[in-house]
Amino acid sequence: MKLTQIFATCALASTAAFTQAAPVWQDFSVTGLYGENYKSPYATGDEEIDQSTVTFEYGAGFKYGDFFAFADRTNNDPDGNQTYFEVSPRLSLGAVSGQKLAVGPIKDVLVATTWEGGEGFNNYLYGVGFDLDIPYFQYAQLNFYKAANDNTKDDYQMTFVYGIPFKAGSEDFLVDGFLDWSTAEDDHASELNWTTQYKWNVGKHISPDTRLYVGIEHSVWNNKYGNKFGVNQNDVSALVKYHF
Repeated sequence: MKLTQIFATCALASTAAFTQAAPVWQDFSVTGLYGENYKSPYATGDEEIDQSTVTFEYGAGFKYGDFFAFADRTNNDPDGNQTYFEVSPRLSLGAVSGQKLAVGPIKDVLVATTWEGGEGFNNYLYGVGFDLDIPYFQYAQLNFYKAANDNTKDDYQMTFVYGIPFKAGSEDFLVDGFLDWSTAEDDHASELNWTTQYKWNVGKHISPDTRLYVGIEHSVWNNKYGNKFGVNQNDVSALVKYHF
């Protein structure tokens, strides 16, 4: 059995185990985005592209780990309608062993996995993750992966995920996002994708428990899709996000 098949089996088994357990916390949201400075490797020249995206996200924490998944449905002229998704279960070594693995800013050590899928490809990432305790951050994760890629040579990836809430007067704001960096190989360039959302919770003016955010998403993506010819994206999109 190939390593990717073993990974897929383990990841799906972990996902099934998580979904059978009662979550400690969970969150489901839908986001709408529209921007006019996207880039596509399939476009001609260095043109800027209008793109709309609907994103469905689900996150949950369990006794023995956590789970995050999202699906993007995008539309722009060069690429048409496309769907991309990620499924990321992580297993807490501290919870499984019953030992406290905290040291310095590290709160826990986890087995980190991700399944990336889209139009004609499936990539499987596996490695080690760390939950971090950083002042002012609501959460921070640092994951290191080996990536078994479908259509390009295997590489390595680092992912940093973060959320920083703050107040301005009586208003609630949230800055959250991720930074992905992957290594270069013979057939593709090193990538850096730093995407951050800056959001204001207007929902609290509807009811205390309503979480309806408006704001912007800033995407900086160097060598998008590993393109060696330097397809670099710097886009600001309008954002609306609702948490159920």
